[in-house]
Amino acid sequence: MLKYLIIPLSCNAVSFCHYDSHANTNDFISVDTLKKAIFWAMKENLSVQFVYPACDVPADILAAIDTVDHIDIVPSDMSDAELRAQADIVVFDDWNDIDRYEFSDGKAYVVRTSLAAFIDNVQTVKSVLPKLDRLNVVLTDIPGMSDVQIDSYKESLDSLIPAVAAEYLAGHPVQLNILSDRMVLDGMNNCNAGDESITLAPDGNFYICPAFSDMQENTVGNLQTGLDVRNPQLYKLTHAPICRICDAYQCKRCVWLNKQLTREVNIPSREQCVLAHVERNASKKLLEELRKMAPGYLEDKKIEEVGYLDPFEKLIQTQ
Repeated sequence: MLKYLIIPLSCNAVSFCHYDSHANTNDFISVDTLKKAIFWAMKENLSVQFVYPACDVPADILAAIDTVDHIDIVPSDMSDAELRAQADIVVFDDWNDIDRYEFSDGKAYVVRTSLAAFIDNVQTVKSVLPKLDRLNVVLTDIPGMSDVQIDSYKESLDSLIPAVAAEYLAGHPVQLNILSDRMVLDGMNNCNAGDESITLAPDGNFYICPAFSDMQENTVGNLQTGLDVRNPQLYKLTHAPICRICDAYQCKRCVWLNKQLTREVNIPSREQCVLAHVERNASKKLLEELRKMAPGYLEDKKIEEVGYLDPFEKLIQTQ
């Protein structure tokens, strides 16, 4: 069931996930299209999320945005300082100056990074944890990730456990998606693009998510003819045969990565599965560390021991 409409305001609106922004030109959505999209969202009872570029947004677009309750997703280098300060989600496209950024309470911050850059900036992550409430780390080079790189990722997550545990025990339960999310989840908490969210691009067409809007052939309808998601069941967890029985609850289950790497939106790649299980296991260690320091901490939560990183390996072993 749809809950959210995502509206990138221009062709180079900031990416907040695994995909890269698609264009170097602004090409803002027309005010007419924007108003129609807002009306459609209100009619469908959807929450609206606006995604901004770094440059100034025309006043008539800002005026239309103010007619509806919404979430603002902005780049950290956005030229409009007031809008950046008021935004709900701030996205960093690299690690430059992140440790000197003026963080605010109640906001979510996203850093898009290669795995190598993440490993190089583990100390930076530790330094910002006391300054914010939530940090989402999004890896941008998952396709083709090697086992050696994944081992390095595991070591980096393990090295962050003492820092996150110290924040929790100091009364600051900071959220670091790749480490703390699985610790508190009781079920899948995925992206769910195509099922719970849909994107309306500046060209007036619907897409499963902003990542698919680089080619018009990916469109799933428009404001004139309506939404037309082909085989919509494939975007639901119930029709993801591996994911629906998995307990790496924090995994994004990214349908765009699935399509890129397996050609099927409901079949995850090995890279995505292995990374998610590395994170899951690190969360288990974090939970155990917290319970050593504070017995009974989150006693209702449990992360079982599993002997695999790739669920397909488990399936093969049982056949």
